[in-house]
Amino acid sequence: MKSKLIEFMKRRYKIILPLIILVTVLFGFQKVNEPDPEKDKILIGLIRYALTKGHYEPHQINDDFSEHVFEEFIAALDPYKRFFLQSDIDEFSKYKLLIDDQIKSEDLTFYKEVYARFQVRLNEAKTYYKEVLETPFDFEKDETYNVDYDEKDFPKNHAELLYNWRKQLKVSALSRLHDKIEIEKAQVEKGTLNAETPFVVLEKEARKSTEKSLDELFDLMADLDDNDWFSVFINTITLQFDPHTNYFAPKDKKRFDISMAGKLEGIGARLRKKEDFTTVDELISGGPAWMGGELEVGDAILKVAQGDGEPVDIVGMRIDDAIEYIKGKKGTEVRLTVLKIDGSVKVISIVRDIVELEETFAKSSVVEFDERKFGVINLPKFYIDFNEANYRNSATDMEQEINRLKEENVEGLLIDLRNNGGGSLKTAIEIAGLFIDNGPVVQVKYRGEKPNVKSDRNKKIQWNGPLVILVNELSASASEIFAAAMQDYNRAVIIGSKQSFGKGTVQNVLPLNNYFNYDKDLGALKMTIQKFYRINGGSTQLKGVVSDVAMPDRYTYLDIGERDEENPLAWDKIDPANYTPTNSYLNFTEAVNNSKKRIAINPQFKLIDDNARWLKEGRNNKVVNLNYRAYKAEIDQRKEDAKAFEAISKYENHLVFNSPKYELPKIEQDSVFAKKRSTWHKNLSKDIYIEEGLAILSELKMKKSTLLVKN
Repeated sequence: MKSKLIEFMKRRYKIILPLIILVTVLFGFQKVNEPDPEKDKILIGLIRYALTKGHYEPHQINDDFSEHVFEEFIAALDPYKRFFLQSDIDEFSKYKLLIDDQIKSEDLTFYKEVYARFQVRLNEAKTYYKEVLETPFDFEKDETYNVDYDEKDFPKNHAELLYNWRKQLKVSALSRLHDKIEIEKAQVEKGTLNAETPFVVLEKEARKSTEKSLDELFDLMADLDDNDWFSVFINTITLQFDPHTNYFAPKDKKRFDISMAGKLEGIGARLRKKEDFTTVDELISGGPAWMGGELEVGDAILKVAQGDGEPVDIVGMRIDDAIEYIKGKKGTEVRLTVLKIDGSVKVISIVRDIVELEETFAKSSVVEFDERKFGVINLPKFYIDFNEANYRNSATDMEQEINRLKEENVEGLLIDLRNNGGGSLKTAIEIAGLFIDNGPVVQVKYRGEKPNVKSDRNKKIQWNGPLVILVNELSASASEIFAAAMQDYNRAVIIGSKQSFGKGTVQNVLPLNNYFNYDKDLGALKMTIQKFYRINGGSTQLKGVVSDVAMPDRYTYLDIGERDEENPLAWDKIDPANYTPTNSYLNFTEAVNNSKKRIAINPQFKLIDDNARWLKEGRNNKVVNLNYRAYKAEIDQRKEDAKAFEAISKYENHLVFNSPKYELPKIEQDSVFAKKRSTWHKNLSKDIYIEEGLAILSELKMKKSTLLVKN
């Protein structure tokens, strides 16, 4: 059930981005705001002008555009059709062909009316779910529920709306009930529980846990203010241009900068709201709170004081505002009054500092394969700090990791770009330059202009040996630029999914206050202004990078690439740049063909492909049985079917991965870091894709060319 909902929400991702970010509750940057019509009108005007004048492929804001905004905004607010009535939609429909005119005249009537009605329906719904969950569900009744919400109509009246709520809540409670029964059954079998709890008691507990989950959801939604909902509306407008053009409210822009830089300033704790308390969810390894050793996961923060200042009570405060008090500049002191997990109350002093998000950064490992030593580098994203030029970035880190691996005398490099969604184009070009002499890396084109060839100007080659790059369907943007350049130069073997994500567009973040003198922060617009083209002339848009060696994986048959997004730009081609392939290998074709033969006869890859087809089949099933026996039978059958794929998770490649020598002192001193590295190495030892990449590396033979001597 959960996977089906995730699949649906993916299609709405770009619209509900501000909501998703808020619910993560990692950072907060803005107080509760009252509606500001003047600011909202300015935003609409600025964004309309920017999109129509600066977007790579501007759309006409006309009746067709209006109709799409109408449908998408309502769908963003009510994706499960459990708030609005059909009568609401009928009433709103008078605006269906007028929104374009309202956007042009900075008229917010449609937004205000829909938002106001949504708030009314939201408040009404708080009573619906509590009313429904007071009564036991009849799980012996033979009925089903279709969770394909795109195909559903809005309820005609309150009775039908309540019926839909009952069905949706029954699905949720049924899932919880089944889990509770299965857990107790396992406990009885193990002897840790004397007897299973009666069905009627567990059914009541399932309803209570469902109610608690809804309470938490409505608490989170109550924390959203007009700025948050207006951001949703603006993003339904930007989405019509392409999937990667988004409006960032001020707090979201700061989050974006942090994610790109891989660092933040603060105490180094991930926080979440639990009932009325701001609680510690995770301590970031190496951060001030972690170093201090007094703050623990599960602690509830009651008060916050700045240095010697008066403490501020944050109990009951919305999470964004609470974090506003807790975060702060490097070197400043914050004093937290904390309810400890043991029930005691303690004041903890922490000096804020720069906190590096270690999971963002490149890391490397050394492995022996076929009695030879190779290096594996994982690059999660192409990171850079736009505000601090001298801070670490993915290019300087990659150069350093390669140097360290060279000191380990590795004979080949495997770079893992799986799930790397991109980032900085500048660092992607610089990283490409580590593996070639000098020359073009990518072509970037503005609308109506000739392409601009971006080149590596540094003649130094950091790594002149065999190179394999591993990608999957989630390798996107800058990942594709780097992989495509290495493929066009014939510098690396690209392996992985049939093709990468297919994001061949360039976005620029425009702080809107730079274009309009206004005393309040207007946020920023991330807008598609260019397209990427490979140096061979083809765009990476939609088609991505086609692997030299394609390997089946769990994503193979899922709708997951740029081609499955809403309103993607089209693929096209321009003239190739002037470049000369390195033709680095004596046996490139032979090594690729040998790999394809191994994959074709490998039973593990066959099993992975069968599993991918099975997962696709499960995703396509939108009907949920609400009869417990039928539901359980279906789950049991899926479990039985899943046994055929157990060998996938149990696979071992029997390779031993070790940290390079420079990391060993940190591993000895930092248990959290050591655990993270141990977990990564364990995962590598179960990874068939890494194993095949190493097999290719072991076969590749380099030509003795200029590439080899310019190091």
